This record gives sequence, C-alpha cells and structure tokens, in this order.
Amino acid sequence: MATGLLGGTFDPVHLAHLIVAEAALEDLSLDRVIFMPCAEPPHKPRRQITDVRHRLEMARRATADNPRLEVSELEALRTAPSYTIDTIRELKQALGEGELTHFIMGSDSLEQFFAWKQPLELLAECEFAVVVRPGFDMSGADPRIRERARILRAPQVDISSSDIRRRVRDGRTIRYLVPSGVSDYIVEKKLYS
Repeated sequence: MATGLLGGTFDPVHLAHLIVAEAALEDLSLDRVIFMPCAEPPHKPRRQITDVRHRLEMARRATADNPRLEVSELEALRTAPSYTIDTIRELKQALGEGELTHFIMGSDSLEQFFAWKQPLELLAECEFAVVVRPGFDMSGADPRIRERARILRAPQVDISSSDIRRRVRDGRTIRYLVPSGVSDYIVEKKLYS
C-alpha cells in the first residue's frame, strides 16, 4: 500500500491541507495520506500552540468524509519535540518496510530543511513530495533536496492557519477556509477567540 505522510501543526487544519492531500493521492498514486499533527514542533517553540487533543479532533473532523485520509496520534503522544526522522522511522517499522513512500511538505519548509534533525538520513529514508506555496519556489532550495523532491500539482490556495486564528480573534468568518466540522468545533470549544 502506497502511503504519504502530511505532518504539521494543523492549528487549525484547513482546506489547503486537504487540497494538498488530495493532490498527493492523485499525483503520487497513493492509497492513503496520513495527517500527523505534531504535539511539540521544534521549529515553533515561541508560539502558544493549541492543545494537541483539539488539533487531533479537528483533523479527524476534516478528514472524516474521505476514507483515503487518516489521522495518526504518533507524534501527538510524544512528550518531547517531534522530529521528522524519528516519525518516518517509527512509521516504517509499524507499517512494514517499503510501505511509507512519500513525505509531503510545503516549499516554504525547504529553506530550513538542512537545519532539521539528521536531514541526510531523512533524504535516504523516504521520497519527498513538495507543494509549492504562494510566495515560495524551489529555486532557493538546496540541490540535494531539489533533485530528490517531486513537485505536486496542487492548486495554489493562499490559506494559512495563522490567518484563520486571527480571523476568529477578530470575529470574522472562516467559512470556506476550513471544513464546516472544523468551524463548528472551533466555535464549540471557543478556540482562538
């Protein structure tokens, strides 16, 4: 079974995340994409992050209507910062060698890729699929990852979690930015206000 991993903070998960997952399913001929909310991202230590229980539930609600999208608690259960190399290795062990085929990332993450934990080992562990985000391209990326990464043909939708949080704080609508189940959950739990 061909599997892709889409990791992130997902604070909150939004429609652009789902568009990327669907593009990965199609472009990479994947059987499934696993959403992996991170409990404690090492690259975002200064920002207050919504409790991972809420982020997991929003991811579950966002993916509920697509049987090819799954949500994993693997990183959410960690008590220390999550590193992609550790996640990839744990998933490969749990799923069986050759199962996990692609790590899906945004082009904005490429600039810091070689500051990640064990980046060369990570390049050897899996294939990379990169979605080009508005305002970012592949030209500034290190050639070692540029030559290993496959570009996903996903519609470029300029939606960000930080903008959604700001809109909620300002009392503005987030309709058509997040799935309705996520919007309902944000209201129900009074998140971001």
